Amino acid sequence: MNVMLMVIYAVFTVAALLTLWRIIIGPSILDRAVASDVLLTEIMCVMGAEMAINHHTRSLPVMLIIAAVGVFGSISIARFVARRDNA
Repeated sequence: MNVMLMVIYAVFTVAALLTLWRIIIGPSILDRAVASDVLLTEIMCVMGAEMAINHHTRSLPVMLIIAAVGVFGSISIARFVARRDNA
């Protein structure tokens, strides 16, 4: 089981690094917003995989908070971009 967890960590680490690269380089604010949502999703997937492998649910409240932050962040950025396009 620990080998599986290490493989999951390695794959998601590479994905997270590529996502961080998009957040830093992203040509537009929408690219950065999508990349930040992807990063939050990757974090939630790693936490979910760790919970499934170790048979516990202690991280579930943290995952719910991360999901809420992602949703509210996306809504805020969408409203900001929509307001900027109307002006």
